[in-house]
Amino acid sequence: MIPGKYNMVCPQGSTFTLDLTYSVNDLPVDLTGYDARMQVREKHSSAEFVLNIETNTGHIFLNETPGSIRINIPFEMTALLVAKEYVYDLELHTPSNVSRIIEGKFIVTPEVTR
Repeated sequence: MIPGKYNMVCPQGSTFTLDLTYSVNDLPVDLTGYDARMQVREKHSSAEFVLNIETNTGHIFLNETPGSIRINIPFEMTALLVAKEYVYDLELHTPSNVSRIIEGKFIVTPEVTR
């Protein structure tokens, strides 16, 4: 399956919350048994990530409603990000399967009020 494209805009120093619905053929997918992970890097080829979040770190939530995914990055983490354009992807996984479901730019806008 080809991942969806979406550019996320994250305000530096603010809590970043994004609610997504993962659907196939317009039907929300049952995410029971799945975990999720997302990494942000300067470039696709970068060896190091600048942000790494997962369901088990409490920053991605797979809700009871089919297909419902919430990304929640606290302001303490976004404050550490340099304001610039990065790349990211979000994967769902089980012990036997990995699916990249969305990818794109992760744009951190600069904070003025500090």
